[in-house]
Parts: sequence; C-alpha cells; structure tokens
Amino acid sequence: MQKRLSELAELIDGEIEGNKDVIIKRAWGIKEAENGDIVFVDNEKYLSLLDSTSASAAVVSKKNKLNLSRREKPLSLIYVENPSLAFSEIAPLFTSEIPKPAGIHPTALIGKNVQLGENVAIQAYVVVEDNVKIGARTIIHSGVYIGQESCIGENCLIYSNVSIRERTKIGERVIIHDGAVIGSDGFGFSTRGGVHYKIPQLGSVEIGDDVEIGANVTIDRARFDRTYIGKGTKIDNLVQIGHNVTIGENTIIVAQTGISGSAEVGRNVTLAGQVGIAGHIGIGDNVVVAGRSGVTKTIPKDTFVSGFPAKPHKQEKKIKACIQRLPKLFEKVSKLERKIN
Repeated sequence: MQKRLSELAELIDGEIEGNKDVIIKRAWGIKEAENGDIVFVDNEKYLSLLDSTSASAAVVSKKNKLNLSRREKPLSLIYVENPSLAFSEIAPLFTSEIPKPAGIHPTALIGKNVQLGENVAIQAYVVVEDNVKIGARTIIHSGVYIGQESCIGENCLIYSNVSIRERTKIGERVIIHDGAVIGSDGFGFSTRGGVHYKIPQLGSVEIGDDVEIGANVTIDRARFDRTYIGKGTKIDNLVQIGHNVTIGENTIIVAQTGISGSAEVGRNVTLAGQVGIAGHIGIGDNVVVAGRSGVTKTIPKDTFVSGFPAKPHKQEKKIKACIQRLPKLFEKVSKLERKIN
C-alpha cells in the first residue's frame, strides 16, 4: 500500500514541513530505512540520524522544530505532539494483517456449563474447565489452560501456553502473552520444627480492563480475597507479582521486577527493570522507582526514588558521587595519618 505524506499527516493531525506529495511505501526504522520509507524520532539524542537516513520522511516532535530547522539533509517532516504514538497509528497501514483465528478447534476440550460469547475463537489443545465464561470476540491460542469458574471478558487475546487458574476474573480487552501463569498459589508457608508447611491459598486474581501482561509473567492468587491488577496497567515480561498484591490503574511494570505479597502499588506508578519491592508496604500514586532499586519502606506519592534501600533520587545521586570519590578520600586520609604519626 502507498500513501501520500499529506494523507498520513491528516491521519495523525500533524504539520508538514517539506514535500507534502512525497509517496510513502513503508514505515521503518531510521537506520535501516530506504527511499520511500517514513521513520520517527522521539528521543532528542537521535535527531542527528535524520542527516544520514535514506528515508523520505520522518515523524518528529513539535518541541524540536527549532533544532530541525538547521539540519543538513532536506527531509520531509511531520510535526506532532507524540511521535511514537503517531507512528504506531501509521505503521499498520503498511503491513498485511495476519488472519485472526476463528471457531472452536476440534481438539479443544470444553467442560460443562461453559458460556462462550459471540465469535469466540479457541485454537488447538486448549483446555477450558467447567463453569468458565468467555466474552465475545475473545481469542484463545493453542495450549492455553483455563481453570474452573474463571471469567474472561470480551475482546481479550490470550496467547499460547498461558495458564489461568481457577476462579480468575479477567476484564475486557486484556492481552496475555505466551507462557504467563495467572493465579498460581501464593508463596505461603509456616515453619515448625524446621519443617515448612504449606498454607492454603484460597483467594483469586482479578485483572481490570485494558491490561497487558507480558510473556512468562507470574501473578499469584491471594491467600484470601484477591490479588488485583488495575485497569490500563502494562506489565513487561518476566515479572513476579506475589499474593494479595494490589496494583492501581495505568501503572507500568518493567521486566524482572518482583513484588512481594500484600504490597500496595498506586496509580500511574513506574517500576523500572529489576526493581524489588518488599511485602506489606505501600507505593503512592505517580511514584517512579528507578531500575534495580530495592524498596523496603512505604514510598509517598509523587516521589522519584532509586538505589538500595530506595531513597529520593537526588539523595541517592549525592551518595553515589561520594562513593566515586572514596579512592581519593582514602589516599588523602592515609597521607594525613602519616603526617600525624
């Protein structure tokens, strides 16, 4: 498919600088692009690549308009508020859509009293236990297991080899990627005489609308009540969420983060890669936790923390700066000791 640049600009409500009639054949990466491609730059440090790219056009931020007026290479530009989001609307126009699964595969095992909405698709070797409810237009890929009395909303997409344990409740438009396990037992044991006795995990997991869960994520069921993931939250691959955890709306959780049992995470929180959160603490709304931080105490709202134990980011930077100076400080103290002696 081909589009004029003016058509694309109209789609994303952008402002064109350059040839509005240039023909675009593909949306592509800025380093690999060729003539006829459109690219995007969202991060200012990559603006210099616009001088070397072979692309015919680029989607860029309005805030960089002054900087780009001095660029070396003439290149048609579309200025928008959010280049990454705008480009995500353009890219599908140049890709062929993969046919969606349809119908119930004959190898799927469907239990008793299962309710399937209109146009539900269930692929090969799926197991759906008794009393499950699946909403309209939801797609279940091959090898998925859905436990008894679970409920999955409309327009969901469950990829291969996902396990959804009993009594799990999933909202609408939820995407769960390959290998995720939802509702496994919480890690609960009581020790007596050096022996660890399992504590039954009787609760469930509830996932709100528009949540996306990455590959090989594990979300444990609650001991009682529920483990809850709020509406619009996005979870990267390889995240562990313990039992009775509560996560607010529109939170971002990046890969290899671990959240211990009964922690409460607020709305619009960002947990960067490899963050660890202790159990039974709270993280307020709009908190940002930098990568590889260890959160051991409750964090108030609207705070940016880093380090271990996590502390305000400015304080942590000062500490890191002091640590970098330790060799010189040690040398100075040694000289003073010799002088005193």
